[in-house]
Amino acid sequence: MTKTFDFKDNCLIGIISDTHGYLSAAVLKAFADSDLIIHAGDVGKPDVLKSLKSIAPLIAVRGNMDFGIWANQLPQHEIVQIGTVVIYVVHDVQRLRIASNSTGIDAIIFGHSHRPQARDKDGVFFLNPGSASFPKFGDSASVALLRLQGKHLIPKFVHLT
Repeated sequence: MTKTFDFKDNCLIGIISDTHGYLSAAVLKAFADSDLIIHAGDVGKPDVLKSLKSIAPLIAVRGNMDFGIWANQLPQHEIVQIGTVVIYVVHDVQRLRIASNSTGIDAIIFGHSHRPQARDKDGVFFLNPGSASFPKFGDSASVALLRLQGKHLIPKFVHLT
């Protein structure tokens, strides 16, 4: 099922993943102007979702470390349409169940690796915000802001302190 939002030609999306039950005040500050927030899994605790929902509408998927009744209510993946942009959200990109370049998907948002990255592959934009709570490999905790202007996707990583 596709969730549809109409933010005209310009919106700001807060992208987060791998909170593992912890949400810093820096995240709330970074997302203060967001029109929508997407959590790409490994939420950890339902209170994280509640805090994010207090800022903006929220899309969240279940990660491999999300357990319990609350987590079972989260989908494994989600398709989000914002204006004419179609975004596929999944926790582990290795578990992608579709051929990204043949389905009309403009972007894939994922987490799992705890490493921030933004890249274009075969006309599809891939974005991992990194881990908002427990980064690995010497990276800092991070989230991303994704500005949508029509069909243009403009990412910005926010390193949390």
